[in-house]
Amino acid sequence: MIKINVIAVGKLKEKYLRDAVAEYSKRIGAYAKLNIIEISEHRCADNPSPAEIQQVLTKEGEQIISKIPKGSFVIPMCIEGAQKSSEEFSAEIERLSLTNGEITFVIGGSFGLSDEVKRLGKMKLSFSKMTFPHQLMRVILLEQIYRALSISHNSKYHK
Repeated sequence: MIKINVIAVGKLKEKYLRDAVAEYSKRIGAYAKLNIIEISEHRCADNPSPAEIQQVLTKEGEQIISKIPKGSFVIPMCIEGAQKSSEEFSAEIERLSLTNGEITFVIGGSFGLSDEVKRLGKMKLSFSKMTFPHQLMRVILLEQIYRALSISHNSKYHK
């Protein structure tokens, strides 16, 4: 059984997001061992300077890097990442389950991910050219992981 880690910046504040994460986590559990790791979100002024933003990215990046399991295949979620269909994503997870056994997805905070975190990724992934709230992105990622695993296991979930 593949192990999937999701490292995410920030805690889920809204109940509906926590409920959705709990539901998809339960569903994923039939196919994989899921571990969600929350990293503290660093705050700055309302109109931060580029230096302040870089400081936040560096601090969050250090925390993220410290939580990545050794030997895990790292996939940062970032706008410059590749976009894949659900079927392509499923095939990628299936391939990685055979070669790596452990995948770590990384979702950044309000300002994204540090360059150091992005460089750790052997593959970068983007679900859209659009920008989504990082808390909602956790739900979207988990739904797509569940869909990908369902496709691999010939479930009726994906139509």
